[in-house]
Amino acid sequence: MRTLFFGTPAIAAKALAALHATTDVAAVVCQPDRPAGRGLELKPPETKVFALEHGIPVHQPKKVRTAAFAEWVREQGADYAVVIAYGRILPKAVLDAPAGGCLNLHASILPKYRGAAPINWAIVHGETETGICLMQMDEGMDTGPVFATRTIPIGPDETAGELYDRLGELAQVVIREDLPRIATLTAEAQDHEAATMAPMLKREDGLIDWTSSGERVHDHVRGMTPWPGAHTTLDGKRLKVLRTQRYDGAVEGPPGTIRALGRKRLLVACGTGGVELLEAQLAGKKALAAPQLLGGRILSDGALLS
Repeated sequence: MRTLFFGTPAIAAKALAALHATTDVAAVVCQPDRPAGRGLELKPPETKVFALEHGIPVHQPKKVRTAAFAEWVREQGADYAVVIAYGRILPKAVLDAPAGGCLNLHASILPKYRGAAPINWAIVHGETETGICLMQMDEGMDTGPVFATRTIPIGPDETAGELYDRLGELAQVVIREDLPRIATLTAEAQDHEAATMAPMLKREDGLIDWTSSGERVHDHVRGMTPWPGAHTTLDGKRLKVLRTQRYDGAVEGPPGTIRALGRKRLLVACGTGGVELLEAQLAGKKALAAPQLLGGRILSDGALLS
């Protein structure tokens, strides 16, 4: 099978490794290099790094909605284009250019969580299971028919970053085991009425609502880790909440109230119930575990997070 690969971040690089091992990859299409780090030096996407290390041609178009780009895709002579986390919506001319069209590896159990951030929003909404769908792409946002679905459980304390890595491994399984038999699989239409959306994350999505239940706050922290990061304010200063744990008992005080449990544990009151705060970080400071936050008097019994 001759394939063309579209993808940019680490989860896509894992899928590309499996695709390179099982098919003839004509080229890799990824986003342009972006400034990163304190020096804002241009950093190549992880898929580009893999491609160059393995002698695969790389194409980084600034625009995909051009006749020239559609023609370039057609010239690659691919049986299929395989897309995962590319970061741009492909027009019909590009979708139709490979012989068998474009196949997407989407990180949710469709039709749930269509869109740019399915991993994060699945955790935020308390889902206990997710997966990878192999689907035929059409002009809609993850609306095409699905050939195969592989599922995995979501751990009760698992963060989006941790789940991201595991789904990258699951995408490799889909490529090794499902893609080679694509010609024998039947694509099933999605139930569009059951669809939910997973929009692109913004920094403000990380803001914690302490009036929610303790369970919802815990899920929110997990879903926003590592980016954009769950955050609150302490005496007008931004406090990044890095890790929490469910707490089954009651926590006294209005939502956001800190309660010290001995010298090593911190609880936070929520709308109902509460959470245990395991690790947090003040802006410009290093991350600290609960005993250090208490010992350094950064957080104290009765303080209010808002």
